[in-house]
Amino acid sequence: MDGSVRDIAVEAENVSKIFGSGSDEVRALDDVSVGIQDNEFFTLLGPSGCGKTTLLRLIAGFDHPTKGSIRLAGQDISYLPPYRRSVNTVFQNYALFPHMTVAQNIGFGLEMQGRSRAEVRETVGNMLALVRMEALANRRTSQISGGQQQRVALARALAPRPKVLLLDEPLSALDYKLRKDMQIELKRLQHETGITFVFVTHDQEEALTMSDRIAVMSSGKILQVGSPRDIYDRPSERFVADFIGDTNFLEAEVAGKEGATARIRLASGVEVEADLPSGMADARQVTVVIRPEHAALAPAGQGELQGRIANIVYFGTDTHYHVDLDTGGQFTLRLQNPRGGRELHGEGEPVGIAFEPGALQVLRD
Repeated sequence: MDGSVRDIAVEAENVSKIFGSGSDEVRALDDVSVGIQDNEFFTLLGPSGCGKTTLLRLIAGFDHPTKGSIRLAGQDISYLPPYRRSVNTVFQNYALFPHMTVAQNIGFGLEMQGRSRAEVRETVGNMLALVRMEALANRRTSQISGGQQQRVALARALAPRPKVLLLDEPLSALDYKLRKDMQIELKRLQHETGITFVFVTHDQEEALTMSDRIAVMSSGKILQVGSPRDIYDRPSERFVADFIGDTNFLEAEVAGKEGATARIRLASGVEVEADLPSGMADARQVTVVIRPEHAALAPAGQGELQGRIANIVYFGTDTHYHVDLDTGGQFTLRLQNPRGGRELHGEGEPVGIAFEPGALQVLRD
């Protein structure tokens, strides 16, 4: 995503959604505010029950907020019915008509809107080309593969040119290789159409691969919004750091700070610099996080931490070293394997752990 200022396509302001009442009350969304930019691939990421699909349904108009407002291009749409919103949704099961052809499925919504035959024919042709399905235009959707059905569902949703396309875990039913291929296709479609995509997933890899920005959700709240690199390299809270990829947590003390940088004293007694998240209150005891690939093995006695290799796991492209620290706890490192390389370290070997400059991040909790 470029650094230019963009208009806001979708905005949720102080949105809460409560289901049930009394002892059965469930707060699915708790005072959520977020702005999704025009022509952005924006992902709502979190575990099951975090509120991401509820927020998607509020944007679509399938549910209405208990409190707060939803705006589309500046217009309050909180209580508009779905058919009066320039929003389309692609569901997990695609919801195609099996007795219709690929072309008929794509054109169905346009026909229901009363578009002319010439317009429907032209738009269907454009959509078939966009999703690369021209050769299967006259094939029934019951006779094509799952990946092809997903393309048809996307083409049908994109055909009316909505301002926003909502995608509710549309890749979850596909096998691994096809899911990877469709991640690239989805990003291509978003780029070529210029339509704002709001994507819901619990898959961290999907979110990092496709998104311009990611909102990490937990227990009905948005914990952090940022680019994939921000979310991965600079998590602000423990849940975000733990949910996105593998990581190491270290307890430490703040020995001093200047601006957004702190001098952190580790349990080993070594002091290192670490970034502070915005809005963090003053604290003496903190938790810092470092990704496994941002550290390296060093000879014993060197580096910021000391320990002994407890386990080595070979993954082909890289090797994971699990080190029991002298100060207690375990630290995991992920080192890329050189071509034709041999194992340089063995289990039980004493080692040091050295950090890359700027690799440590202090967590807000």
